[in-house]
Amino acid sequence: MFEKSGRNILLGVVGGVLLSSISMAVVAQDDKKTYHVLDASGQPVLDGSGKACVNSNTANNPAKLFEICGDIMDSDGDGVPDDRDKCPGTPKGVKVDEDGCPIDTDGDGVPDYRDKCPNNTPTEISKGVDADGCPLDSDGDGVPDYRDKCPGTPAGVKVDADGCGVIDRIVNEILGGDITFAFGKADLTAQGKVALDRIAAEIMSQDNFVQSVKVTGHTDSVGSDSYNQKLSERRAASVASYLISKGVSATKVVQEGRGEKQPIADNATKEGRAKNRRVEIDISMYGSTGN
Repeated sequence: MFEKSGRNILLGVVGGVLLSSISMAVVAQDDKKTYHVLDASGQPVLDGSGKACVNSNTANNPAKLFEICGDIMDSDGDGVPDDRDKCPGTPKGVKVDEDGCPIDTDGDGVPDYRDKCPNNTPTEISKGVDADGCPLDSDGDGVPDYRDKCPGTPAGVKVDADGCGVIDRIVNEILGGDITFAFGKADLTAQGKVALDRIAAEIMSQDNFVQSVKVTGHTDSVGSDSYNQKLSERRAASVASYLISKGVSATKVVQEGRGEKQPIADNATKEGRAKNRRVEIDISMYGSTGN
């Protein structure tokens, strides 16, 4: 009788100890500490079944989690256990948020530990960043896309703060009317075409640095204003069309006729009138970065 009662009491005590141990183990997991009996090699001791770990009242030293014991692991050691870690495999030493993901202060999609431009503004982010977290500069002119008002600037062109090419100089070519056209006509002479072949070749050789090609026709004062205006327009159009036919970009060519409005010499003399009958070509050139 006594022995049977004694055994029941003993089982009760043992059961209480086991429950206590289990309870401590759960608390320990929350604190990232375990309470397991370790062997000499620092591995957990299994109970008689070989499937469960023997618990202890004393925390492991050093603290260590064991998957075999059912501990909630922190595989990447970022301080966020695996069951809550949305970014497993975070490199050691990287600061993470409560989800275990690397912190991305500026929200550009590049975590701080890889972000070489950590202080981007929302405007920059909306335009995109590169693999280093820096604002994209698609045309490589040194002005990021988010504030580049002239995207697609050719390589080597000097730009201003807005990313637009800076005009460095204007090359002026003057074609004498008597040589370039027959009297009162807008058809190019053979001499006129030779001169334009040279000019077109020079423009094409520096195409990246040519901002615009302005063709302006002028006349002397002989004849009515309306006649001279229309003649100057036809001659400007003839020169512009020829340049385009030789490969000059049509988007860069502009044309206008000024009639007799802008003389450069005295219309009272034959020599002066000859100088006024002309077509001027102004080639606006971008500056170079020297690269």
